[in-house]
Amino acid sequence: MLELLQSLLRWLTSGSQWSGPDGIATRLLEHLQYSLLATLVAAAIALPVGLLIGHTGRGAFLAINLSGFGRALPTVGLVTLVFLASGLSMWPVYVSLVALAIPVIVTNTYAGMAAVDPEVRDAARGQGMRWYQVLFQVELPLALPLIMTGLRLACVQVVATATIAAYVSFGGLGRYVFDGLAQRDLVQVLGGAVLVAALAIALDLALAGVQRLLFRNRPPRAHAH
Repeated sequence: MLELLQSLLRWLTSGSQWSGPDGIATRLLEHLQYSLLATLVAAAIALPVGLLIGHTGRGAFLAINLSGFGRALPTVGLVTLVFLASGLSMWPVYVSLVALAIPVIVTNTYAGMAAVDPEVRDAARGQGMRWYQVLFQVELPLALPLIMTGLRLACVQVVATATIAAYVSFGGLGRYVFDGLAQRDLVQVLGGAVLVAALAIALDLALAGVQRLLFRNRPPRAHAH
């Protein structure tokens, strides 16, 4: 076990391992690109849906059950299905990652909106605010902590799952996992897994820092469901 850990440390700290087109730095940037793009696209789709459901109260059943759907989604199966339909491209990977991220963002956005005190809404309407003013000036600011939590959860899930890019012969940190399995190179497999975990933790900490900066002067709210 100690020998394996020493080999893993040498693999992670070797200068040659970090350079070149197959080096860690290149694979890390590829993985980051896949993850951030998929999360941004998912947010662009899911945030309006979650805000609309939370504001109107219609479709709440969908928002509540989407979280379970996201956990049950067979990501590799979806990649294979889209791959068969579209051919060799990054589309299967992006479609799968976006589909994975949407449910948690919708669910947390709805939860944040639902947590807004109805009396606050009524007071805003009583002051003559239109629906969009109530949404963007009252409900959205109060719901932002839970929305940010949803974005963090989605980002971590996407980073962990973006290894599937290597499943359809593309790059990212998953390349080390799949190539290591093919070559029966346990050190390379573990190295890829450690790098994915480290990237997920780093992004979560960065987003948590942004969240603390945004809401440092606000009282704490309930955690995500």
